Amino acid sequence: MKTVTLSNGAEMPIVGLGTWRAQPEEIENAVQAALESGYRHIDTAFNYNTEEYIGNVLSKWIELGKIKREELFITTKELEGQVKNGLTKAIGLSNFNSEQVQRIHKAAEIKPVVNQVELHAYLQQKELREACKILDVAVTAFSPLGSPGANTHFQNKYNYSLNDFPDILGHPVVKELSEKYKKLPAQILLKHLIQQDVIVIPKSSNPERIKANIDLFDFELSPDDLEKLNALDKNEDGRIFDFMFFKGVEKHPEYPFKARLKV
Repeated sequence: MKTVTLSNGAEMPIVGLGTWRAQPEEIENAVQAALESGYRHIDTAFNYNTEEYIGNVLSKWIELGKIKREELFITTKELEGQVKNGLTKAIGLSNFNSEQVQRIHKAAEIKPVVNQVELHAYLQQKELREACKILDVAVTAFSPLGSPGANTHFQNKYNYSLNDFPDILGHPVVKELSEKYKKLPAQILLKHLIQQDVIVIPKSSNPERIKANIDLFDFELSPDDLEKLNALDKNEDGRIFDFMFFKGVEKHPEYPFKARLKV
């Protein structure tokens, strides 16, 4: 498994398993399949309600001697004191814009080493990635495939329209490269990111897809093909998640996507 060396020296696997919106009855099987496929990076958060189920599987694997705790990279939000006490490897950010990353990097005693943001072919976050690169902050892409599995949930709960979830997997350029490299469209999109040292955390509960999403290291996209995918960028027009479904979030002084608000 390829890793990204963080600014604090920790090695973070460049492909991880996303667990957002995973159902309780499927998450343990998904984590089991991921570990068997070679994943050692699991992404979770308190409000995902998946931590208990992930912990159940990891505990069993550790007890059986299949893995050691230090082999795992479990991403969640932590504080400086926990780093000092050896309870976590590193501090990361999520959904921070360039200015916010710069500000907290300047103020923090223990510098953040990762910024997790929405990032995919339609929203490539080039300016933010460059700002993070200057500060030696790695970038993790959530929804690296455009969250095709979330459209029904967001249509039903938050009145999203079907058009809010673009079919990036079905884009002609992606399909063309899929045929050329004899790889799945998802593998093409993930490879596009990891080839630029962007960490990816695609979510799946399907064992075959979980395995396919990590099977990315036996081919390389050519420079010309990377440029074809780079050209799909729509900048802020490609953003799917601005979190406006949380009523009043745009009024928060630290709302990171103010550029999207109409003046």
